[in-house]
Amino acid sequence: MMILMNLFVKVKRGEGPVFRLIKQSARRILQFHIPVTGTTKPIFRTLYGAHVLIREGWNWLVRFFWYEPLFRSQCQSIGTRFRMELLPYIVGTGRITLGSGVRLSGKASMVFSNRNGLIDPELSIGDDSFVGHGCNFSVASSVQIGSHCLIAGGAQIQDHDGHPLDAARRSAGEPSPAEAVRPVVIGNHVWIGAGAVILKGVTIGDRVVVGARAVVTRDVPPDVVVTGNPARIVKHLAMPLVDAPDAVRAFA
Repeated sequence: MMILMNLFVKVKRGEGPVFRLIKQSARRILQFHIPVTGTTKPIFRTLYGAHVLIREGWNWLVRFFWYEPLFRSQCQSIGTRFRMELLPYIVGTGRITLGSGVRLSGKASMVFSNRNGLIDPELSIGDDSFVGHGCNFSVASSVQIGSHCLIAGGAQIQDHDGHPLDAARRSAGEPSPAEAVRPVVIGNHVWIGAGAVILKGVTIGDRVVVGARAVVTRDVPPDVVVTGNPARIVKHLAMPLVDAPDAVRAFA
């Protein structure tokens, strides 16, 4: 073993003419590639198109005959023009209601907590709303998302903390108490940026833009942009901040 290690070190360092030649030969082998020239490029371009066609055709077959029927079996209702890509990761049992034109891009997670003493937790997504890859919905009571919403990848929306604040109760493995569960309501035409977090009890007004990575801890009035942790209003989309209602100025 030591002899092999010493030989490897000598080749790596290129010590002497023999090991230098071996190192140079190995480097050329590792750097070799099939040439794509003016003559071969049309061939490989055609092969690439065939590769994409086969890949997308296979994905369509799996989605149509496997992912979508499995997911529909877990939903209370789904409107027309529904589109999805990968099978969402679902934990627990709850009511999933999707409007018409809803699109699930990539793989979302839908986690229902059934240990809080509450029944029938519900996730509702309105017409023509988009959910990006890696979004997580954690529902113990109710998360309602309006129509024409855009939820970017990695966003998290939850109506409970997941664990009690009391350390002893956490150590005992208890869930969030029922009194700590508060529904989340998101209005229409809301855009939630990548990686944003919407916490329990929050109501977001219509046409709000939530910046990437923002953490929303309290209600947001309509027609504003919020960013940061905790999220604060940085722009009003409909009227100057000085003319905004008291609720807008209080949030700023």
